[in-house]
Amino acid sequence: MAAPMSESWSWFLALAFGVSLLKFLLINTYHSTDFEVHRNWLAVTHSLPVSQWYFEETSEWTLDYPPLFAWFEYGLSHIAKYFDKDMLVVQHLNYASPATILFQRLSVIFADVVFIYAVKECCRCVKGSRGSRDLFGKPSFVLAGLLLWNFGLLIVDHIHFQYNGFLFGVLLLSVARHFQGRHFEGALLFALLLNLKHIYLYIAPAYGIYLLRSYCFTKDSPDGSLNWRSFSLFRLAALGVIVCSVFALSFGPFILLGQLPQVLSRLFPFKRGLCHAYWAPNFWALYNMADKALSILGVKLKLFDVNRLPKASMTGGLVQEFQHSVLPSISPLATLICTLISILPAIVRLWFRPSGARGFLQCVTICALGSFMFGWHVHEKAVLLAILPLSLMAVERKEDAGIFLILATTGHFSLFPLLFTAPELPIKILLMLLFSLFSFTSLKALFRHEGRLISIPEAVYLIGLIPLEVFCEFVYPWTTWQQSFPFIPLLATSVYCALGVSYSFIKLNLSLLRTEKPGKDKSQ
Repeated sequence: MAAPMSESWSWFLALAFGVSLLKFLLINTYHSTDFEVHRNWLAVTHSLPVSQWYFEETSEWTLDYPPLFAWFEYGLSHIAKYFDKDMLVVQHLNYASPATILFQRLSVIFADVVFIYAVKECCRCVKGSRGSRDLFGKPSFVLAGLLLWNFGLLIVDHIHFQYNGFLFGVLLLSVARHFQGRHFEGALLFALLLNLKHIYLYIAPAYGIYLLRSYCFTKDSPDGSLNWRSFSLFRLAALGVIVCSVFALSFGPFILLGQLPQVLSRLFPFKRGLCHAYWAPNFWALYNMADKALSILGVKLKLFDVNRLPKASMTGGLVQEFQHSVLPSISPLATLICTLISILPAIVRLWFRPSGARGFLQCVTICALGSFMFGWHVHEKAVLLAILPLSLMAVERKEDAGIFLILATTGHFSLFPLLFTAPELPIKILLMLLFSLFSFTSLKALFRHEGRLISIPEAVYLIGLIPLEVFCEFVYPWTTWQQSFPFIPLLATSVYCALGVSYSFIKLNLSLLRTEKPGKDKSQ
């Protein structure tokens, strides 16, 4: 990563303005149950005292984000009352007046200002040019397009409905601050982020190891090994004060009320089951599919009694409580162990062979994807936690660009089932095609002198997404199987995309092993 660029940033304003205009055009599109989730949280935080926020359960969509996000909703509620006061009544379940829809959509759009600013800061941290005068030869321009126009964020936030752009803005700004050597700000922002949405705990190991190894230890030995005498107790204490202060402000009121166990039970609901209702394209999707295949084969070969097999594993298929028939059932502890093992190589390398902020970013990406691959009750949307940081790596190294194209294409395609209504079908296909076209053409232009980004087998796999989409959207609904096995399209999408995501995870780890030995500069 390099110093800030000095050229005109008019193209950045054009990209930001264009995507913002698109977001306004999506205001009246379909919204999911997450829309009601956040409306309910507006009502809960506005109408009830703090002591009842994490106990209220009139709606099934109870408050299950950390306290800082609850205060964020509380702040929004005081603007919402000028649009429609009725949306702030707890008992008004599934309330969606035109004014309510307008307010909630606008709140996401304007919260994205944080994301736009963070993207600009990240663009200032990449190399200025790769020997070309056109925009596609500028990594900063390509990165801005990959982030601002990210397909996943557009459909998840501005159609499906969530506030991921705002949250990822805090994350990317934190990453940028570390590249700029402003580590206290980076640590503060990440502490705030953890108290806005706890899913970012997935990447906390990367932050902890990086700050301890490359910041609290001020220099290495001449041979590049750790110099224990360079440890700065002051820096560690300062970081501790920053992090603890944020957590104290966030959780302090609930600790004083004696409600910490209740808050934690909302944040970590391990009773929900291994997989979400729609299987995220990760290792457990492949594991579940293998279990189903083995159980069906066992019944065909009369090795199992169909009456003794768990019903969910043979019929409904996509349920929250999934009990395996042949393979061992998975516990939360097992997923934790698998996750820790999957991220261990990246963590070990970050400690023993630190390579500045870029090594930190690489570790963040692997931690995010490893947690997505092996985590408990992972949502399909969590793949964005790996795709966005990988975008920064993709504009600097050809190998990372190839991995990004595979992960982004399969990860984004796996989000298609979130938009299942007919009017949104052409929208998601068009946006996906446009983003994919930009990704492939811009990265190919960026690395035009370094050869092919993806191999022929990889390209064939990605092209296979086209017939898969045709089958799921246009062929299967007209078959007689639709009534008996409605989950087949979801299953096919999940399993096919899981292959690409798993392959990307393996390639990221192999890339980690092949990375050249870093220098001794610890300035970043």
